[in-house]
Amino acid sequence: MQDPTKKLLAGTGKALDDRFGGAAGLKKQMKKLFPDHWSFMLGEIALYSFVVLLLTGVFLTFFFKPSMQEVVYHGSYANLDGLRMSEAYKSTIDLSFDVRGGLLMRQIHHWAALLFVAAIMVHMMRIFFTGAFRKPREVNWLIGITLFTLAMLEGFAGYTLPDDLLSGVGLRIFVSVVFEAIPIVGTYLLFFTFGGPFPDGLQGDFIPRLFIVHVLLVPGILLALIGAHMLIMWHQKHTVWASRKQTNRNTVGFPFFPHFIAKTTAFFMFVFGALALLATFAQINPIWMYGPYNPVDVTAGAQPDWYIGILEGGLRIMPGVESVFLGHTIPWNTLIPALIVPGLLFTFMALYPFFEKWATGDNSEHHVLNRPRNVPTRTGIGVAWLAAYMILLIAGGNDIIAKTFSLSFNTITWIFRFAIFLGPVIAFVVTKRICIGLQRKEEHLLHEGVETGVIKRLPTGGYEETTRTPSPELLGRLETNRPDVPEDMPALTDGRGVEARNGIVKRLRVSAQRWYTQDNVARGAHGDGHAEERGEVEPGAQRPELTGGRTSD
Repeated sequence: MQDPTKKLLAGTGKALDDRFGGAAGLKKQMKKLFPDHWSFMLGEIALYSFVVLLLTGVFLTFFFKPSMQEVVYHGSYANLDGLRMSEAYKSTIDLSFDVRGGLLMRQIHHWAALLFVAAIMVHMMRIFFTGAFRKPREVNWLIGITLFTLAMLEGFAGYTLPDDLLSGVGLRIFVSVVFEAIPIVGTYLLFFTFGGPFPDGLQGDFIPRLFIVHVLLVPGILLALIGAHMLIMWHQKHTVWASRKQTNRNTVGFPFFPHFIAKTTAFFMFVFGALALLATFAQINPIWMYGPYNPVDVTAGAQPDWYIGILEGGLRIMPGVESVFLGHTIPWNTLIPALIVPGLLFTFMALYPFFEKWATGDNSEHHVLNRPRNVPTRTGIGVAWLAAYMILLIAGGNDIIAKTFSLSFNTITWIFRFAIFLGPVIAFVVTKRICIGLQRKEEHLLHEGVETGVIKRLPTGGYEETTRTPSPELLGRLETNRPDVPEDMPALTDGRGVEARNGIVKRLRVSAQRWYTQDNVARGAHGDGHAEERGEVEPGAQRPELTGGRTSD
């Protein structure tokens, strides 16, 4: 007898297919292959953190009051009894102490926001270092940059809503460096946003406006962009790591249903559980300890959430420089670290795929990932970018560092001023040399074989180490993904001495390509990793045993 549940599901499926169709297409999509590698879970962490943010955010909106109306607190937290505060702050205190599960939800929400931004950043770094942004995925890279920027904006908005002293001081800094630092139009933007000067504008519509931005506008854009990101990825298929079986024309992995869907569902539960444990045992943003925002007060030793740390660090190490132009003061000490430097960093990252495509002249599709060591210049650029980011982030705590280690605050500040220029350069050079060294090691491995540790004595009295052929999997990984070699410099004139069309531009492009690849180790006659595809060798054919290597007489 057929199971009633199966019969019901089968009948429902048939009814839907009869009316809307698509059963055949859905069945095909359920068999779509996904690669199985831990690094691909970074994007899933970001996705599931966003889902947790939506779920906990819905709960919090039922109890938060986005109002700046002044009230007197008489609640459960005795230390604040009798203090005047905004309804926004009071409702957050009540949510933390009087709503069942309210504090837990607040802390899950805050930890999920931190993890969301961190996961996006680490996921983008994985994409950058492995070249997953190359054609045809440039649009998805731009979507990722936009998601990262919006996630930081969304986190700052949520951080500001409770109207506590710490977030109020952060908002004061934000107003100074974003609105008041911009010549001519900055003041107009400030009045448009706050409905008046700061902090008087806080008493008006700013918090209600920010609440709508935080719970409706930015989440809606994030949801749309994440949906577009997932649909594009689904259509273009997932990138994969280089292997003996993997090429740009096939996919190696496990089907979406049931293997991937079961694994990713369990992973969502794991992410949610980890956030719940953090929220339970690791206190975050205890706003009752800061008190309500008062423009005349400031918190000592205050630090923003980590993703705002680069702005804080830049502001702290920037010398006080101002100039006057056409009667308007231009405060470079806030304009450069808060707007220009972050703008350049993110603009460079957004445009990088197109620069690399122009420099290398590579217009082909790529589904197999690069090994970072095989693209040393790109890897060096990525590490230099991270070095600049981390230096600014750490510089945001220069007062804490000086106090903890009993050092001069001015000395620490000057160290960071030099580090922001020297650190990325040193990081680039060291990273590139490490990548070249790893290339040489692999070239030696292909020539000499894998060391076995077995030493044989030769009839001549010398000694020789026995080596063995690398495994087919290792050979496939090494030979399928080889470093690029420099191109020949094109001639600026033809055979009759006439200057070639766009000759200067071509020379610049080849110069950029040579800079990219000039130190790469050219692979010897080991094939290109695609001999099996062309039918030049038998699939799975083994190489002859390698012997020899280092010899000592």
